[in-house]
Amino acid sequence: MSETVAELTGRLLADLGVGHAFGVVGSGNFALVNALRAHGVPFTAARHEGGAASMADGFGRLSALPAVLTTHQGCGLTNAVTGIAEAAKSRTPLLVLTADTAASAVRSNFRIDQDALAASVGAVPERVHAASSVVADLLRAYRTAVHGRRTVVVSLPLDVQGQTVTAARWTAPVPPEPVRPGSAAVEAFAALLAAAERPVFVAGRGARGAGPVISALAARTGALLATSAVANGLFAGEEFDLGISGGFSSPLAAELIGGADLVVGWGCALNMWTMRHGALIGPDATVVQVDDDAAALGAHRPADLGVHGDCAATATDVLDALGAGTATGLRRPDVAERLTRRRWWNQTPTPDLSGSGRIDPRVLSSELDRILPAERVVAVDSGNFMGYPSAYLRVPDENGFCFTQAFQSIGLGLSSGIGAALARPGRLGVVATGDGGFLMSVSELETAVRLGRPLLVVVYNDAAYGAEIHHFGPEADLSAVTFPDSDLAALARGYGARGVTVRTVADLAEVAAWSAAPEGVLVADAKIADDGGSWWLAEAFRGH
Repeated sequence: MSETVAELTGRLLADLGVGHAFGVVGSGNFALVNALRAHGVPFTAARHEGGAASMADGFGRLSALPAVLTTHQGCGLTNAVTGIAEAAKSRTPLLVLTADTAASAVRSNFRIDQDALAASVGAVPERVHAASSVVADLLRAYRTAVHGRRTVVVSLPLDVQGQTVTAARWTAPVPPEPVRPGSAAVEAFAALLAAAERPVFVAGRGARGAGPVISALAARTGALLATSAVANGLFAGEEFDLGISGGFSSPLAAELIGGADLVVGWGCALNMWTMRHGALIGPDATVVQVDDDAAALGAHRPADLGVHGDCAATATDVLDALGAGTATGLRRPDVAERLTRRRWWNQTPTPDLSGSGRIDPRVLSSELDRILPAERVVAVDSGNFMGYPSAYLRVPDENGFCFTQAFQSIGLGLSSGIGAALARPGRLGVVATGDGGFLMSVSELETAVRLGRPLLVVVYNDAAYGAEIHHFGPEADLSAVTFPDSDLAALARGYGARGVTVRTVADLAEVAAWSAAPEGVLVADAKIADDGGSWWLAEAFRGH
C-alpha cells in the first residue's frame, strides 16, 4: 500500500492511540488533519491556535490517551506557543503536529526556526525528516510524549508531507517498567515513618496514578493526606484528607501541615506555592521527597531524604518494609472531629463583603459548590480570583480538576476547560475565569457552543486586572489595569450561549435550575466584590 507521509502520520497515530486532536486548519496541516480524521481520531476545530493548544493541554491532563495539537507552519505555531509552554511546563503528554516550510523555501514568509522555538519554552523538538524515516521519527516522538510525559513538537515540512511511503510497518512501543527505589532508600524511608509522630503526605502531579497505595501507606503510618493544586481530588472521600496544601489550604489544613514532624512529597516539587515559601514546613520537620525524575529531587528545597522511584512502586516497597502493625500518628479522633467541622474553606466563617450590586467571591464559590452536581470537572484560569474556585469547588477525584498555572498566563482557562470536559464526558464541565482571561479567550466560546456539550463558565468579574490592582495598591496609577464594566452575559448570548448576571445569591437561581438539567453553554457574569487582594497572591508577590 502506498500513501503520503501525511496520510501515514494519521494512520500511525490512530493505531498507537491518541484520544483527540485540536487545531486550526490551514493549508500546511490540511492533509494531516484529514488523515487523523479519516482514521477515527476525533478533531475539534478551534477559533485560534492558542485556544486549540489549551484544549489539547486540558484533554491531555485528564485523559488516559494523549492529545494532539495541529497547526499551520510558522504563524500557526507561534499563535499556539503560550499554550504549548503551559503544557510543557506541566509535563502534559502532548503531540504537536505542525507543518513546516520546505528546507529549500529559504524566502518563505512562514519560515522560522521551529525547533528552537519549541525548545525555548521547554517542549521537545522533533521532526519528520523524510519518507524513509517517518515511522522511526513518529515512534520516537510518541515514546517521548507518552512514556516520558513530555510535550513534543513534531515539525513536518511540506515537501516531506507529500512524499510517498510504501508498505510501512511498525510495532507499538512498550512502556518502560516503573522506576523502583533502591533498598537502602526504602529502609531509610521506612525508618523515618516508623519514628514520626505527626507525618503528613503531600502528593503532586507525579502521584496521580498512585493514590490508593499512598493512601494505604498513610493509613498504616498514621499520616494525614494533602495534595498540590494540580493533584487536587486525589484523596477525595478519605477521612483524613486535608485538601490542597499551600495558599489554598483552609486554616485548619495549614495548621496541621505546618505542625508535621515529617513531610513527604510524593511526585511533588514542594515548591513555594505548595509549601507557602517554606512556612508549611516546621523548623524541626524532616522532609522526604519521592520522584521518578532524579533531577526533581531537591530542585526547589533541600530534602533530608530523596528517593528516586515511581510513587506507587515506592509506597508498595515501603509498606512491605514496615511489616505488620499500624501507627496512630495524627489519625486521632480529635483530629477527625476537627476535620469534620472545619476541613474546607466552605466551613470556615469569613466576613461577607457582598453589597452595592456585587457578590463576595467566597459566597459565590460556596454557593456554586452547593448547587452544582458533584460529578464535575473544574478548570481554573489564572488571576487574583483563582483561589476561590480552587478552594471552594470540590471535585470527585484527581480527574476532576484542571489547573493551568505552570506558566501563570491568564486566558487559558476557557479553552483548557473545553478540553478537560471532552476528556471526561460524563461530568459537568465548569470553567472559572476572570473577566480579563475570559475576554482574552472569548472566541472559543463559539467553539464550546458549537460542540453542544453542557458547560458552565463562571466569570469572576471585577472589571480589572485584579492582581495588579492589589499588588501595586491605591497609591499607584491604576488606569491601565481598570476598565468599564462590561455586560458579559449579553456578550455570551451573542455567541449563542445563555447568559446570566450574578450580583446576589438570589441571582444564582438560574444557574441552579440550569445545572439540574444542563444543556448547552451557560455563562454567569458574576460581579464580584473587592476582596482587598487575595492572600495566596500576596504571599507569592512577597516571594518575588
